[in-house]
Amino acid sequence: MQRLMNLSRRELFSLVSGGICGIALAQVLARDGLCDNATSTANGLIGMHHPPRAKQVIQLFMNGGASQMDLFDYKPELEKWHGQKFDPGSDERVEAATSEAGNVLASPFKFMQHGNCGRWVSDQLHHLSAHVDKMAFLMAMTSRTNVHGPASYLMNTGFLLPGFPAMGAWISYGLGSLCDNLPTFVVLPDSRGLPYNQRGNFSAGFLPMMHQGTIIRGNAAAILPDLKPPASASFITSDSEADGLALLKKFNIQHLTENQHDPRLDARIRAYELAARMQLSAPEAFDLSDESQDTLNNYGMDNPQTEDFGRSCLLSRRLIEKGVRFVQVWSGANGPTGNWDNHASILNELPPIATTIDKPVAALLSDLEARGLLDETLVLWNTEFGRMPFSQGSEGRDHNGGAFVGWMAGAGVKPGIAYGQTDPWAWRAVENATSTYDFHATVLHLLGIDHEKLTVRHDGADRRLTDVHGRVIHEILA
Repeated sequence: MQRLMNLSRRELFSLVSGGICGIALAQVLARDGLCDNATSTANGLIGMHHPPRAKQVIQLFMNGGASQMDLFDYKPELEKWHGQKFDPGSDERVEAATSEAGNVLASPFKFMQHGNCGRWVSDQLHHLSAHVDKMAFLMAMTSRTNVHGPASYLMNTGFLLPGFPAMGAWISYGLGSLCDNLPTFVVLPDSRGLPYNQRGNFSAGFLPMMHQGTIIRGNAAAILPDLKPPASASFITSDSEADGLALLKKFNIQHLTENQHDPRLDARIRAYELAARMQLSAPEAFDLSDESQDTLNNYGMDNPQTEDFGRSCLLSRRLIEKGVRFVQVWSGANGPTGNWDNHASILNELPPIATTIDKPVAALLSDLEARGLLDETLVLWNTEFGRMPFSQGSEGRDHNGGAFVGWMAGAGVKPGIAYGQTDPWAWRAVENATSTYDFHATVLHLLGIDHEKLTVRHDGADRRLTDVHGRVIHEILA
């Protein structure tokens, strides 16, 4: 025991490298050249299976179910049959998720074609429509459910139930970090609160906990609370901190020798060490004072409606520049309002939430391109499901897992195309439907990962992000 107490941390982890804690730390050991027989590559625990097209990811998630026929999927048939009973021309019963199926509801917004590709976009996304030639649209995405919680889990983790790792956690586990002083997977939630499932959408599940998403509240008074001791704590000195760390190390070593099969201690050690490094690097990453006024205005930070999401988008660009591997930005919190869950009135509820993201996302794409970052950064725009072509009440729309829209832009993506098609009402996918598994497989492929090979044995099964499904959508790749 005395010998263990005198070991350095690296010596200790080398000693237990055959156990679970050693496996969890193989990324660091291999990167530092300290473990010749580590089960990882220098890039991460799994490494790349083929040359990557993308190095980093920014995912923009529209929480609540963004309405496809009011944003990107223009359907003249809705105008033709507006106010009449919805009849898809089959004998099946038409049902809604939380209401009775109403009459056909045309979009109250104007659509125009944009870009060289001629993509139809609603006037609710005036700024974003200027960038359609950069995007690959997935026009016929589908979900296995039309319930928020399970659908959000499915879109984020590949499973309907909680307890599975998020895509960002899988990418962190597979590829590792690009920098030492910031988290690999960062989550920037809506300032109004966390989304449906709370932290479950960015969980590490059964992967080592160091791969879970680190939540950063970009609009909080203290973006990273407790990173440094308060000014009033004059009793905390460099000497007292050293003494405290020495004592903590003693307890950690004792606990680790007694619980070598419990990876939670390693996760805590890694978190504490990352927090110490972030004391130096994080303030610079989150300090916007060096951004020009023009840049701040482009992201909409001069307008209360766009300031929150604009700040998150700008922070995501700065985090990418600093080497964060995966940044997830959320629009909308959980609950019946303040998100994309427009049950009561598409006319009154969709415009405010669309306004919050329109200018910031357009600025993000322009900024990444101007800085040469779009060539190696994959930008994703997603939601958990779509809306119905018929009314809920007088002018709302209910949940629809049968069809919704997402898009990709940036590294490795063929620009200005659309893949898949829905029926004349945007009710269901009818051509080249894209599942969440296909979407995840394609994202991993762009990062150099074969989705069928990124597996972890858990509870007797070889688990992966795409379960036993998924194909790479090569049609949208450059």
